[in-house]
Amino acid sequence: MTQPFSSDAETTVTFELEVHVIVGGEPHVSLPAAFHYHCMDPYAVRLSIGSTSSGTVNWVFALSLLQEGLCRPVGEGDVLVSPRRASHGPVIRTVVRSRFGSAVLDMKAAAVAEFLDRTQELVPPGSEGTYVDIDHVADLLLAIGE
Repeated sequence: MTQPFSSDAETTVTFELEVHVIVGGEPHVSLPAAFHYHCMDPYAVRLSIGSTSSGTVNWVFALSLLQEGLCRPVGEGDVLVSPRRASHGPVIRTVVRSRFGSAVLDMKAAAVAEFLDRTQELVPPGSEGTYVDIDHVADLLLAIGE
Protein backbone atom coordinates (compact mmCIF):
# COMPACT_ATOMS: atom_id res chain seq x y z
CA MET A 1 0.00 0.00 0.00
CA THR A 2 1.63 3.18 -1.14
CA GLN A 3 -0.90 5.64 0.33
CA PRO A 4 -2.18 4.19 3.59
CA PHE A 5 -3.59 7.50 4.79
CA SER A 6 -6.40 9.60 3.45
CA SER A 7 -8.22 12.50 5.01
CA ASP A 8 -11.35 14.49 4.38
CA ALA A 9 -10.58 18.19 4.91
CA GLU A 10 -8.65 17.23 8.03
CA THR A 11 -11.72 15.95 9.88
CA THR A 12 -11.09 12.25 9.34
CA VAL A 13 -8.23 9.80 9.26
CA THR A 14 -8.47 6.60 7.24
CA PHE A 15 -5.59 4.15 7.45
CA GLU A 16 -5.43 1.02 5.32
CA LEU A 17 -3.63 -2.06 6.57
CA GLU A 18 -3.59 -5.83 6.36
CA VAL A 19 -5.15 -7.88 9.14
CA HIS A 20 -4.48 -11.53 9.85
CA VAL A 21 -7.81 -13.03 10.92
CA ILE A 22 -8.21 -16.29 12.84
CA VAL A 23 -11.70 -17.70 13.36
CA GLY A 24 -12.51 -20.93 15.15
CA GLY A 25 -8.95 -22.28 15.28
CA GLU A 26 -8.65 -22.30 11.48
CA PRO A 27 -5.43 -21.11 9.79
CA HIS A 28 -5.16 -17.32 9.54
CA VAL A 29 -6.49 -15.45 6.54
CA SER A 30 -5.02 -12.11 5.47
CA LEU A 31 -7.67 -9.51 4.67
CA PRO A 32 -7.61 -5.84 3.75
CA ALA A 33 -8.76 -3.55 6.54
CA ALA A 34 -9.00 0.12 7.38
CA PHE A 35 -9.13 2.15 10.55
CA HIS A 36 -11.48 5.15 10.38
CA TYR A 37 -11.40 8.09 12.80
CA HIS A 38 -13.52 11.25 12.75
CA CYS A 39 -12.86 14.31 14.89
CA MET A 40 -16.60 14.66 15.68
CA ASP A 41 -16.45 11.27 17.43
CA PRO A 42 -13.01 11.68 19.02
CA TYR A 43 -13.22 8.81 21.49
CA ALA A 44 -14.07 6.11 18.95
CA VAL A 45 -12.41 4.26 16.11
CA ARG A 46 -14.02 2.08 13.44
CA LEU A 47 -12.23 -0.95 12.03
CA SER A 48 -13.56 -2.18 8.68
CA ILE A 49 -12.38 -5.63 7.64
CA GLY A 50 -12.82 -7.04 4.13
CA SER A 51 -13.41 -5.43 0.77
CA THR A 52 -16.39 -3.72 -0.78
CA SER A 53 -16.70 -6.51 -3.35
CA SER A 54 -16.85 -9.31 -0.77
CA GLY A 55 -18.46 -7.28 2.01
CA THR A 56 -17.05 -5.66 5.10
CA VAL A 57 -17.42 -6.26 8.80
CA ASN A 58 -17.25 -3.13 10.98
CA TRP A 59 -16.31 -2.86 14.63
CA VAL A 60 -16.53 0.40 16.58
CA PHE A 61 -14.65 0.63 19.84
CA ALA A 62 -12.81 3.06 22.11
CA LEU A 63 -9.71 4.67 20.68
CA SER A 64 -8.16 4.32 24.14
CA LEU A 65 -8.20 0.51 23.75
CA LEU A 66 -5.77 0.80 20.85
CA GLN A 67 -3.67 3.40 22.65
CA GLU A 68 -3.33 1.32 25.80
CA GLY A 69 -3.18 -1.97 23.89
CA LEU A 70 0.14 -0.97 22.34
CA CYS A 71 1.74 -1.39 25.79
CA ARG A 72 -0.38 -3.82 27.81
CA PRO A 73 -3.42 -6.10 27.60
CA VAL A 74 -6.63 -4.10 27.94
CA GLY A 75 -10.37 -4.46 27.43
CA GLU A 76 -13.38 -6.29 28.73
CA GLY A 77 -16.39 -7.75 27.02
CA ASP A 78 -16.55 -7.61 23.23
CA VAL A 79 -13.12 -6.13 22.42
CA LEU A 80 -9.76 -7.10 23.93
CA VAL A 81 -6.44 -5.63 22.77
CA SER A 82 -2.91 -6.75 23.66
CA PRO A 83 0.65 -6.42 22.39
CA ARG A 84 2.35 -9.63 21.21
CA ARG A 85 5.54 -10.79 19.59
CA ALA A 86 5.14 -12.70 16.35
CA SER A 87 7.69 -14.26 14.02
CA HIS A 88 7.38 -11.24 11.71
CA GLY A 89 7.70 -8.64 14.50
CA PRO A 90 5.51 -6.93 17.11
CA VAL A 91 1.76 -7.14 16.54
CA ILE A 92 -1.35 -5.88 18.22
CA ARG A 93 -3.79 -8.70 18.81
CA THR A 94 -7.43 -7.70 18.97
CA VAL A 95 -10.08 -10.21 19.94
CA VAL A 96 -13.60 -9.24 18.90
CA ARG A 97 -16.65 -11.13 20.14
CA SER A 98 -20.34 -11.08 19.41
CA ARG A 99 -23.25 -13.42 20.01
CA PHE A 100 -22.36 -15.04 16.66
CA GLY A 101 -18.78 -15.93 17.63
CA SER A 102 -15.35 -14.42 17.94
CA ALA A 103 -12.31 -13.63 15.84
CA VAL A 104 -8.66 -12.92 16.54
CA LEU A 105 -7.16 -10.05 14.54
CA ASP A 106 -3.40 -9.52 14.34
CA MET A 107 -2.09 -6.18 13.00
CA LYS A 108 1.45 -4.86 12.78
CA ALA A 109 2.10 -2.75 15.86
CA ALA A 110 3.96 -0.15 13.78
CA ALA A 111 0.89 0.34 11.57
CA VAL A 112 -1.39 0.80 14.59
CA ALA A 113 1.07 3.26 16.14
CA GLU A 114 1.22 5.22 12.89
CA PHE A 115 -2.57 5.45 12.76
CA LEU A 116 -2.70 6.60 16.40
CA ASP A 117 -0.06 9.26 15.73
CA ARG A 118 -2.21 10.62 12.92
CA THR A 119 -5.34 10.73 15.11
CA GLN A 120 -3.39 12.71 17.73
CA GLU A 121 -2.25 15.18 15.08
CA LEU A 122 -5.90 15.71 14.14
CA VAL A 123 -7.24 15.83 17.72
CA PRO A 124 -4.51 16.52 20.29
CA PRO A 125 -4.80 14.49 23.51
CA GLY A 126 -6.90 16.32 26.10
CA SER A 127 -8.82 18.38 23.53
CA GLU A 128 -11.37 15.69 22.56
CA GLY A 129 -14.19 17.40 24.45
CA THR A 130 -13.96 20.49 22.26
CA TYR A 131 -14.89 18.37 19.23
CA VAL A 132 -18.06 16.83 20.67
CA ASP A 133 -21.37 18.52 19.79
CA ILE A 134 -23.05 18.31 23.21
CA ASP A 135 -26.39 19.63 21.91
CA HIS A 136 -26.51 16.90 19.28
CA VAL A 137 -25.65 14.22 21.84
CA ALA A 138 -28.38 15.52 24.18
CA ASP A 139 -30.91 15.46 21.32
CA LEU A 140 -29.99 11.84 20.55
CA LEU A 141 -30.33 10.82 24.19
CA LEU A 142 -33.69 12.55 24.54
CA ALA A 143 -34.94 10.90 21.34
CA ILE A 144 -34.16 7.47 22.80
CA GLY A 145 -36.47 8.18 25.74
CA GLU A 146 -39.43 9.08 23.54
